[in-house]
Amino acid sequence: MKRILEAAESLRAVDPAATAVARGLRKVIGRGAADRLLRGAWLGHPVHPLLVTLPIGAWVSATVLDLSGQPEAARRLVSIGLAATAPTVLTGLAEFSGLDRDQRRVGAVHALTNTLAAGCFLAANRTSRRNARFWTAAGLVALSADGALGGHLSYAQGAGVGRWSALQPGDQ
Repeated sequence: MKRILEAAESLRAVDPAATAVARGLRKVIGRGAADRLLRGAWLGHPVHPLLVTLPIGAWVSATVLDLSGQPEAARRLVSIGLAATAPTVLTGLAEFSGLDRDQRRVGAVHALTNTLAAGCFLAANRTSRRNARFWTAAGLVALSADGALGGHLSYAQGAGVGRWSALQPGDQ
């Protein structure tokens, strides 16, 4: 597994698109109040890792509810997870705009697997219960890969680590 995660760091094929996206995001977000809000200056660390718990928790809990015979409650939780995805992605994109080349490579794969996971859960919510179980299982697999990539980005590559610690309270 470690080799697979590290292989994403060498994925040069994503460089042109990832660099263009990062530059475009930096132009849109800038370095002012929006950047500080989305990237967590007010908190002292990135906001994105906190927000990821919402869709993950909702989708995993939805699976438990569905397996325990509560499919309608499960569908509601999938919807909550999908709604929580938008702000989570927004803060992730803000973080992406400040990554170095190797981190952007992993971040790009992370973003793609996140998109796949969210798409699977969206499909699960728009189909029969039988088909929903297939899409939920596929979504959980993608979500697991996505989490492993996000963890690699944060813990192995140090994305976002210590960024705000050098700032004085008035700078935030």
